[in-house]
Amino acid sequence: MTRSPGTPLPPPKARRRLREAAALTQTQLADRMGVTRATVRTWESGRTTPRGRKREAYAELLKSLAEDEAARAAEPAPEHGAAAESAAGAQPAPVPVVVAVRTGPGSPAEDADSLVLPAKPLAARDSREAGTAAAAPAPAPAPEPAPEKEPAPEREPESALAALTPAQAFDALYEFGTPALVRQTFLLTGRRELARESVERAFQTAWENWPEVARDRDPVGWVRAVAYEYALSPWQRFRPRNRHPEPPPADPGDRTLLNTLLRLPARHRRTLLLYDGVGLDLPETAAETEASTPTAANRLLNARRAMADRLPELADPEVLHRRLAEVASNERLRAAKPPTVRVGSERRARFWTRAAIAFTAALIGTTALTLRTAPTQYEPPVSPGETVRGVPPKVAPGALSDEELELRQKLRDALQAGPERLTPRLE
Repeated sequence: MTRSPGTPLPPPKARRRLREAAALTQTQLADRMGVTRATVRTWESGRTTPRGRKREAYAELLKSLAEDEAARAAEPAPEHGAAAESAAGAQPAPVPVVVAVRTGPGSPAEDADSLVLPAKPLAARDSREAGTAAAAPAPAPAPEPAPEKEPAPEREPESALAALTPAQAFDALYEFGTPALVRQTFLLTGRRELARESVERAFQTAWENWPEVARDRDPVGWVRAVAYEYALSPWQRFRPRNRHPEPPPADPGDRTLLNTLLRLPARHRRTLLLYDGVGLDLPETAAETEASTPTAANRLLNARRAMADRLPELADPEVLHRRLAEVASNERLRAAKPPTVRVGSERRARFWTRAAIAFTAALIGTTALTLRTAPTQYEPPVSPGETVRGVPPKVAPGALSDEELELRQKLRDALQAGPERLTPRLE
């Protein structure tokens, strides 16, 4: 199968500049394109590029934004006060270090579903008309000049966000992502306690690598990948706690869906959950599962086919999307508090640090003892003995016979006859 040349797109930096010039957030642009906010972020960062209808719609939307920008540039400049006001309103806000801890309009907390799944239906993501997505709003009229205008208030949320300590930023990220991640991991494993432990262990690992996680474009995705890897580790089957099945869901439909989902291979189940559950695009799903895009697509198709064979009513991806959210939301899954997770991570780090120090000290002591007791010069090995003919072997002392033992006893018991010992006398 041959591919037709795609519609040309501006560079990633130009895409972001056009969106910011139109005073649009990533959430608003995602709503127009029918995708998630994470997808728009990957488009603007250059990690992925849209394809097919999405590419055409995205190119048309960027073209309309560029025309609007050119039209605004051609308009006469307003007076000083109005220009300052419009510039203050159109200037993008500084990007915080941790993206997931933002609050307010356009924040990830508003975009992400509080249960498991994004609020945007999958049907809008899979198939959408290019003309509808390419429609852009008409530019707003220029504000009337004001003689006196109070200075724009400072951005307190952004400044407060920048002043967060690492512990506060971690706590905010934990409270934001834990509810959804625990439910996702429960669908992945079917075990409530394992889901909670996997998410807590993933956040402990995130706290140990906090500088890297804080600068990541998708901190929740970083933690999600670690939690999934821990939950699907083959060593989990050897734990005594995981050898016994947990109580299934109370609802028969939820129980049937969960059992059908758990019958899928682990890789297919993870791909299905990321694409139809979390709402990631196919390239993002392939990247998180460490597979190529065609491989991820084949896994997704096989997983959907297996689910549809056992549950025909779930053949529609949108229905499957909704049912996964219902099964996850019906379970009461709890997690520890953020300080508890941080303290556990620090304790585990101290334990392994002390273990490494003890092992290093033992290794150094063993090496020093070996060097102290090892010979300092070459000692040739003793050659094996050879038999010499004609020379009788030396008689080595051995055990005495009964006669010899009896004779020795007689000699010891008998008085010794002989001259008396002479002792000198002084006269």
